[in-house]
Amino acid sequence: MRNLFFIIAVMSAAVVSAETLDRPTGIKIGQRMTLRPYVSASATFDSNVGGRHSGSNSDVMWTISPVLALDYRADNWSVLLDGFYNYHAYCKGENVNNHNQHSYGETLRWNWSDSQGASKGWTLMLSESYQRITMSDDIIQPGGRGYTADRDQLTVQGAIQRRFNEHFHGDVNASYYYLNYDNDKSGSTSALYGWQRWQVGIEAGYAPSPWTDFLVAGGYQGYRQDNTSMSSLGDNSHGFTVQGGLGSYMTERISYRALAGWSQFRYGGTGGSSDNGFVYTLSGSWKIGETWNMMLLGTSYYQPSERELSSRSRVDAVSWGLAKSLVRGKLRATLDLTYRHETHERVGKDSSRDYDLDVATCRLGLNYTLNRFFSLFCYGEYQRSWNSESERANGFYDYDRWRATVGVRLSY
Repeated sequence: MRNLFFIIAVMSAAVVSAETLDRPTGIKIGQRMTLRPYVSASATFDSNVGGRHSGSNSDVMWTISPVLALDYRADNWSVLLDGFYNYHAYCKGENVNNHNQHSYGETLRWNWSDSQGASKGWTLMLSESYQRITMSDDIIQPGGRGYTADRDQLTVQGAIQRRFNEHFHGDVNASYYYLNYDNDKSGSTSALYGWQRWQVGIEAGYAPSPWTDFLVAGGYQGYRQDNTSMSSLGDNSHGFTVQGGLGSYMTERISYRALAGWSQFRYGGTGGSSDNGFVYTLSGSWKIGETWNMMLLGTSYYQPSERELSSRSRVDAVSWGLAKSLVRGKLRATLDLTYRHETHERVGKDSSRDYDLDVATCRLGLNYTLNRFFSLFCYGEYQRSWNSESERANGFYDYDRWRATVGVRLSY
């Protein structure tokens, strides 16, 4: 009967995640600061908790998520700080380390600018984010990959932009990323491998009109992977990317950014090998009407493989989303489609162990706001993973998975 309840929930409605719900009014502190506390409680039925082609069972997970966000806005700068905590309780817990798991994290963003619109001036942006993510995540959630393993993620980013006049602008950016999985790195088939990545980049643009911006961008990335004790290859990898394209606005309702170019990636230090190819970065949003919004994102890049020892991978990912407001803005419906293709290539080993991996996810959802204090949400998600039948993969990543969630959120 419990499973039937969740099946009905998916068929009748579905939802946006807590991150995309409409923000409450919050608690005003003075003229510049706003606190936004809220807590959500939900239940999720998962048909394939372990994300496996066999041997994984269904389960029901209960989640409680308190969140506190702070928003401070001055004349030409702003600070956004939020922290979250998720408590996950499984009914059976057969495919997790224990019945109860915890996720938590925080994000800090600071922006400063003395330039308004296309006027001359400087803009400085800094951000930092730390997340301790439990294995119950998915590829749509921020930082999610669907790899079903607990991990730590730390990201630090900064960019400074100079707008010389209404036509010319340029920026310099840098970032650091740390990824660490909690599992045995002994080289077994279940091992996952994290890394540290640092990168620097530069971008220049010329806008002949408010509707068109010609862009040129380049960047360098360096990696240090954590699987060197099991590999004869070095732990250092590096790569560079050069792209060019267009940005800005097609109309007042459509904004876009489309870059394409070339990337080269060398894996495993001096004992490794290099790969290169065409890469792209796409983003766009379209405000179709007063109640319709659509967004498209796409990217491709090279990196060390997180799944395979002594292996590099290329990732191509694209996502599309549609949102519709109903019932005078109280009801919000969303549809998300996400697709990711990974090419895993062994370095210095038998190439017959190479394989491709594809993951596709569809999520449909609803969120209904009763008042500023109380809202209801539910969503249904279907995920399909498949790979080329190689010696290494042997169908191990072939599986179907669907989840249904219903919940409530209390805001102040």
